[in-house]
Amino acid sequence: MVVSQDSFMFTVGKLDAGMAILLGERAHLIEFPSLLLPPGVTTGSIVNISVQRNVAEEKKRETEFWDLQNQILEEYGTRVPESPKLQLRNVTQTSVTLEWPRLDLATAKLRSLDLYRDRQRVAAIPSPLTNTSTKVSGLQLDTEYTFQLVLRTTAGVYPSNVLRVRTHTMSDTSGISVCFGTVEDEVLLENAKLALREMGAKWSDKIQIDTTHFVCTTPAATPSGAQASGSIITGPGVEYQKALQLSIPVVQPQWILACLAEKKMMPIRPFYLGESPASPSHYRPQSMSQANLQSPSQRSSTASPTQQKHAANRQSMPPQRVTSTSPPPSEPPHSAARASTHNIPEEPELLSGEEDDEDAQRLGRTRKGTMSKNFRFPSPSPTQPAPPVPPVPQNSAVSPPLATATSDEPPLPPPPKTEDMETKDSSDPELTEVGVVAPSSVEVPPPPPVEKERPLASANELADDDVGETEEISLN
Repeated sequence: MVVSQDSFMFTVGKLDAGMAILLGERAHLIEFPSLLLPPGVTTGSIVNISVQRNVAEEKKRETEFWDLQNQILEEYGTRVPESPKLQLRNVTQTSVTLEWPRLDLATAKLRSLDLYRDRQRVAAIPSPLTNTSTKVSGLQLDTEYTFQLVLRTTAGVYPSNVLRVRTHTMSDTSGISVCFGTVEDEVLLENAKLALREMGAKWSDKIQIDTTHFVCTTPAATPSGAQASGSIITGPGVEYQKALQLSIPVVQPQWILACLAEKKMMPIRPFYLGESPASPSHYRPQSMSQANLQSPSQRSSTASPTQQKHAANRQSMPPQRVTSTSPPPSEPPHSAARASTHNIPEEPELLSGEEDDEDAQRLGRTRKGTMSKNFRFPSPSPTQPAPPVPPVPQNSAVSPPLATATSDEPPLPPPPKTEDMETKDSSDPELTEVGVVAPSSVEVPPPPPVEKERPLASANELADDDVGETEEISLN
């Protein structure tokens, strides 16, 4: 075998299942895979190993490598995500509606899309890949705000432009966005649309994110809307149900005409669906108890100050709730004169000083919490002495001697004797007459002293107490 110059000779020193130890001529030791050795090689065998460079294969693989790098660069390195472009869609007195084009993330992945107001994070936009608008409520009247979107992706952070917005004043009605429902009067509908156009507001037939009011005269669906949705004409429309779900106020077209006439935003309470806008009684009173009372101007001109005070107290009382299932209220006999609120008798005005007493005496009543001037405290009566005690005979051995009364008043006569007493005197001559003893003259002996409990004696002491005297007995 001809050995080339590029070959080297090695002696197999150790041969294992997976690796062989080869020893070179200059005591070089290398590890060589045993699978690459020729068959039949054992320990001590001599092998020649030649090494050659493959230049053509190197060029081929280098070309393949750079082609792959260029492909990756063109796919992922030339396009970057675009920053959102924030735009103003609508603004009212207390809300702002923002919108932006669909997000272009290029080859990056979305992490979050956040909304900032005055450089402070408000909230994260839900479903940012499909959602392109949002509404911010609860703002102050006639106040300037700044809004900005911040897009975070795997390729980096991309903020949007800063949008400056000022909320409207009450005289600015251009922010009204109306969705029309079923309006039975065509002339009224056209007048409402002309009023919106004159105010600079907008309207549509579908509820959108910037819709502020739903205008209709009946909740029923229109014939075309009922046919499109497959529902009945008399049932509530789809847009009406949407307005209720989104808490959008449902008003009548007269509210638009009122805003145009007053050149400002009008309250919507008198123009709710089902109300009568022409009636002034639909304005909410100050309290529920004033519904059956006179107007404040009439009451102040005709009523006395006392009546005004009682009327104010009645206004502060909560109204009674009456249902269809509650029993009718029972009136007491004394309240028959107070059948209605209007028939409350007038109470005379209280006077001051002596006129108060004269008026109170004339009417037969007194003011509560006051004292009449004619009232006098009763004069203090002298202390009455104790009644005298009759003398006791000397032959009585039962009662002790009694103290005699020193009063100047004559003694009380003895009690009359009844027939029973006379019979007893005649039947028992030996009985002696006992006088009446006053409770204060009886001497009560003190209670006997209570002996203290002695402590328990020991066993020896008990044994000594039980044993009697010792006697000597002879055993003989």
